[in-house]
Amino acid sequence: MGEKVYTIASGKGGTGKTSSSVNIGTSLAMLGKKTIIMDADIGMANMGLIIGLENSPITLHEVLSGKAEIEQAVYEGPGGLKVVPSGISLQGFQNSDPEILRDAMVKLIDGVDFLLIDAPAGISKDAIIPMAIADEVLLVVNPELSSMADALKTKVLTEMVGRSVGGIILNRVETEKCELTSQKVAGLIGSKVLGVIPEDVNVRKSAAFKIPIVIRSPKSPAAIAFKKVAATLAGEAFTEEKSAEKKEGFADRLARTLFGGKK
Repeated sequence: MGEKVYTIASGKGGTGKTSSSVNIGTSLAMLGKKTIIMDADIGMANMGLIIGLENSPITLHEVLSGKAEIEQAVYEGPGGLKVVPSGISLQGFQNSDPEILRDAMVKLIDGVDFLLIDAPAGISKDAIIPMAIADEVLLVVNPELSSMADALKTKVLTEMVGRSVGGIILNRVETEKCELTSQKVAGLIGSKVLGVIPEDVNVRKSAAFKIPIVIRSPKSPAAIAFKKVAATLAGEAFTEEKSAEKKEGFADRLARTLFGGKK
């Protein structure tokens, strides 16, 4: 199996796209896959905030402004994951050239099993470029009609740039209040549902502690669902034991909390 580049996208903000990227990426790394996640939302970046890398000295901003090489912006994340955070300053955003993203990605994928790109929400140029450079786009959708309408627009845009939607992650599903079943979502968007992530208070708690839910609360409903999606992408059968093989230890968490990630 060669390297696979997935851009994780959504039609609007608030769907849980970044938390999905972080937890699926961490799960892939815990399966022993060499995985990098990149925060390509250069205008409204928050991956660093939920993974403890918000104070990284070199980010994608510096790379896209020509001040650093992409290899300098790669940090150690949880569970063996590698992370390329984006900066949070407006000046860094203004100085960034999204066109450089393609060249940066080419340098990253050598020897990597998975590269997950967290794309900006919406249909701006900043969102289009990550879609255009991916092998496939994964849509994060909430089970409500407004999210579905936005997802359909994103699918059309994906196809306009010559790419296809590889699947849907149906996120934040409340069983009793769900407007749309996974079968209906798949039929409306015209793509398979890779996983159904239930609404889970542990997702928000884990983000507050800057630790992915698949590590902080590995047996919670959302964590198990994320790990199942990762197993599907890796082409492997899901087992709890295998997904926990590389679980981050206390010492790793402590070091990451204190030092904000090791280059």
